Amino acid sequence: MDTNTKLVFSTVFASFFTFQLLFHFISYWFSAKVSPGFNSLSFEKKIEWNSRVVSTCHSLVVGVFGLYIFFFDEATRADPLWGDSSVVKVNISIASGYLISDLLILILYWKVVGDKYFIIHHCTALYAYWILLNGVLAYIGNFRLLAELSSPFVNQRWFFEALKYPKFSKANVINGILMTVVFFIVRIVSMPPFYSFMYSVLGTEAYVRLGLLVQCSWISTCVVLDVMNVMWMIKITKGCIKVISLIRQEKAKKSLQNGKLD
Repeated sequence: MDTNTKLVFSTVFASFFTFQLLFHFISYWFSAKVSPGFNSLSFEKKIEWNSRVVSTCHSLVVGVFGLYIFFFDEATRADPLWGDSSVVKVNISIASGYLISDLLILILYWKVVGDKYFIIHHCTALYAYWILLNGVLAYIGNFRLLAELSSPFVNQRWFFEALKYPKFSKANVINGILMTVVFFIVRIVSMPPFYSFMYSVLGTEAYVRLGLLVQCSWISTCVVLDVMNVMWMIKITKGCIKVISLIRQEKAKKSLQNGKLD
């Protein structure tokens, strides 16, 4: 086993162990300290709460790490298809360890947090990461990881709901707007330049060298993940529009009560 392989396996294992520890122990202690409302939640709510704490921690780590790689990693910037970077492998290994950990949690607590779309998402992503860890498409894989930057806002929305924050509270509204904007930027706006790049390299010598399996896997996994991103974006947008409409209705009612028609 060479040094790179050892690095990958050790990072995946360390990531898996850390996120399991965070889910089963650290989140319970930390959440009770920072949020008094956590202790009053049901067992089912606490399971999903801890799952989302882990998700947020993972998103912040791989997202921030991914931004650094995106802007400063010369190896992958110089050759997006074949640039081999140990830094990217570490980031993808961290993400892989998290996905394996989360799959285990989904299976163990299926009645609470089970979701077939998350199973599809995680398995598709793990397959893609397995290909990337073989030394190809590192830049592409890291670019896709930037989508995780939207997850903290999605999770925060659920935390507010679990703690029964009013839908029209300032914190809830601000987070909802940020969630919609960030999700749109990192998961939807990124699609046209991504697929334009994919189209631009079709038929090139570097693309041909990838081989048919990697070529088909690159396209198919990205399409599956992006179809799901579009589905989630539609759902988030509908929710955001609904909240904005309700806020306007509330303002209109208050204006009428005050004898104003504006």
